[in-house]
Amino acid sequence: MPTKKPTQQWLTELLDAQRAAFVAARPEPLSVRQDRLDRLLSLLTENDAALCDAMNEDYGNRSEVQSMITDVMAAITFTKYCKSNLRRWASPERRSVQFPLGLVGAKAELRFEPKGVIGIISPWNFPVNLAFGPLAQVLAAGNRAMIKPSEFTPVTSNLIAELVAQYFSEDEVTVANGGVEVAQAFSSLPFDHLVFTGSTEVGRHVMRAAAENLVPVTLELGGKSPTVIGRSADLEQAGSRIVTGKMMNAGQICLAPDYLLVPEEMEDGMIAALELGAMDQYPALRDNPDYASVINDKQFARLQEMVADAREKGGDVIEINPADEDFSAGNQRKMPLTVIRNPSDDMQAMREEIFGPVLPVLTYSHIDEAIERINGRDRPLGLYYFGEDVGEREKVLKQTISGGVTVNDVIFHISAEDMPFGGIGPSGMGCYHGPEGFKEFSHARSVYTQPKLDVAALGGLKPPYGARAKKLLSFMARK
Repeated sequence: MPTKKPTQQWLTELLDAQRAAFVAARPEPLSVRQDRLDRLLSLLTENDAALCDAMNEDYGNRSEVQSMITDVMAAITFTKYCKSNLRRWASPERRSVQFPLGLVGAKAELRFEPKGVIGIISPWNFPVNLAFGPLAQVLAAGNRAMIKPSEFTPVTSNLIAELVAQYFSEDEVTVANGGVEVAQAFSSLPFDHLVFTGSTEVGRHVMRAAAENLVPVTLELGGKSPTVIGRSADLEQAGSRIVTGKMMNAGQICLAPDYLLVPEEMEDGMIAALELGAMDQYPALRDNPDYASVINDKQFARLQEMVADAREKGGDVIEINPADEDFSAGNQRKMPLTVIRNPSDDMQAMREEIFGPVLPVLTYSHIDEAIERINGRDRPLGLYYFGEDVGEREKVLKQTISGGVTVNDVIFHISAEDMPFGGIGPSGMGCYHGPEGFKEFSHARSVYTQPKLDVAALGGLKPPYGARAKKLLSFMARK
């Protein structure tokens, strides 16, 4: 990044250059979009090992296999999905016209056209996937893009900048690295659309900054995603799957299950199932390369304070530590899955998004209590239900609202590329993935074609108005 120019000036110049290139190149054929998607695929496939190494260095420890699954391969498969659906998504949609316009030759269609330059602010928890995943759909929609990666993963962010510069011209895709000052300047630019993935708190600031320029936003935030254990659930299966979702990336996932709602008589069995799942997947933790570190000292301290707060307020804290390891030795920032029984609403773990391997367990006597608990909080990004009782499952789904749902597992709905992913209310707005994501980054432009026949005159709808107009209006007003 040039240092002689003020941050705002430099970013504005990048945006202006991209917008000028966008306008000059219009209309671009779909082959140009396909070529950009091909280059994005090359970037990912030719540098997969380097990207995984960078993420491992930023975290202190992050499994190469996990990084391939959750970051690199997820971005690759989604880019392929966008490329294979591009032509169908970009095709105009025929729309109907009211009687009698269609009979005399009027036509209506919806064209999905690129918006222009789209900003992408990506987070640290999945730094490759959450930068390049949205980028794939942004490029598929025919836009240019500017990316602001997280400063908390500097090695990965710098590599992203180097690779983007290698595979794309600056007026196609560019990267702006830096800290809070750059992020603030970036979010205040007059983009044609802005995508932000991160916390609800920061999302409010981003939306406020974007509003100054009336920039439409897609906010992928978080919140406290509940997991409802029905009485018909297979506890061993549920425990294993919850552990997978909660301990992957050390729980640093916006969709990680944030608290459990368990029937009173099944609480002990549920906790035992969590212990069994943890022992099966992570027989040891401290030096286990499969178990990620917490990203930095600040986040680690926040999680430790959250657990201490639960103890002080009467919670029963259970550390699931299969090998009985001493986590105070060394500086790996490793933390065992920590269950909190009897959590109270005033605990940090119940007030804040956890974003780590801490899991409160609440109990209920009737499913209505669980539903009431969920509805008493902000609408979550994800909701999870375990059980085979179809009636109970539908009751939970019909009486709650969330961004998305996975039944009999956690998180997996984000992997369904053909479905939109997004939140609602404090957990986010807008979406990407699926055809809905393509539309999110496109301008739906209505095009109406009038026939040669003067329709208004034919119906008597031009002044001076007379009996013909009244007759037509009377006919149209009938039930």
